[in-house]
Amino acid sequence: MPVIKSSAELRNDYNGISNFCHQYSEPVFITKNGKGDLAVMSIEAYEQLLGRFELYNLLQEGLNDIRYENTRPFSEAMADIRERRKR
Repeated sequence: MPVIKSSAELRNDYNGISNFCHQYSEPVFITKNGKGDLAVMSIEAYEQLLGRFELYNLLQEGLNDIRYENTRPFSEAMADIRERRKR
């Protein structure tokens, strides 16, 4: 279940919210005037999330290459890699 705090709680208990984010690697949702406004998370959790997005993008590129037949035989790719290593 998401943790939801008000902007006043963020202002008054920054350290508590920061400790929660670091301990549980989960975002805290901040409301302003009763409506969702921000999501706060630790830098580590943010970097992990960003890494996942980058991985998903690379996987999607690979799937698109397969879909559009932009591939080549494994033996050809390995021969190319070996040739590049010789240089």
